[in-house]
Amino acid sequence: MFKTLLLITIGLLPSLFSLWVIRRTQWRIRSQLRQAAINASRDRIQQNLRSVEGDDAPPTIGDRYYLEGVGFLIGDISCKFNARSGYLRCAINPNGPCQSCRYYEPRESASK
Repeated sequence: MFKTLLLITIGLLPSLFSLWVIRRTQWRIRSQLRQAAINASRDRIQQNLRSVEGDDAPPTIGDRYYLEGVGFLIGDISCKFNARSGYLRCAINPNGPCQSCRYYEPRESASK
């Protein structure tokens, strides 16, 4: 009886070891993929911030706004032509600057 149990145990050990190695490898791969996804999303966010800031006309402190539920907007949000976007200032003068823009028109109020 003891020999039979020993034989079964010895026969199952390679399979159990193989299963353990497979699970450990899968766990490591999942961790690496998760970390790669996190890093990729960080890079994407940084690229978006760089594209908003741009080299041509970096936004000043008054040029960038945060609107709850929408996110960051750039440009003068009181202008009729403002795109209300974090990527584009306006339809007429997308690179800015908004100060002293000859196309500025005040936005009409929705309550009128």
